[in-house]
Amino acid sequence: MRAKVYNCPVEAALDVIGGKWKALILWWLHQRTWRFAELRRQIPGITEKMLTQQLRELEAHGIVNRCVYPTVPPKVEYSLTDYGRSLKRALWAICDWGNNHMKRMGLGLARANGAVREMTAGKGN
Repeated sequence: MRAKVYNCPVEAALDVIGGKWKALILWWLHQRTWRFAELRRQIPGITEKMLTQQLRELEAHGIVNRCVYPTVPPKVEYSLTDYGRSLKRALWAICDWGNNHMKRMGLGLARANGAVREMTAGKGN
């Protein structure tokens, strides 16, 4: 198998974390460990099949850790690896840009109760 060649570092990053769902998955995983069904509920519109596929790809890149507990029924938890946590600054930069964009466009962030808020709580190192 031939090594992939990139034209710039952004291309390499997007190859791993690009697409419709991966950034959202990473956003939630950078906050805490989630079980599969919990994570799926955080991302409206994603199918079970797509979430499974995206998590497997992120796991293959060393970004996500999948921990299976030997219980009946099986308990599976997903979290970021140390390498995955290195994306935290990039995720917050994207969040900040998204907040600025929403303000510029007069948009808000929907909450379960229909209220709108800015996504800044919990920002830190």
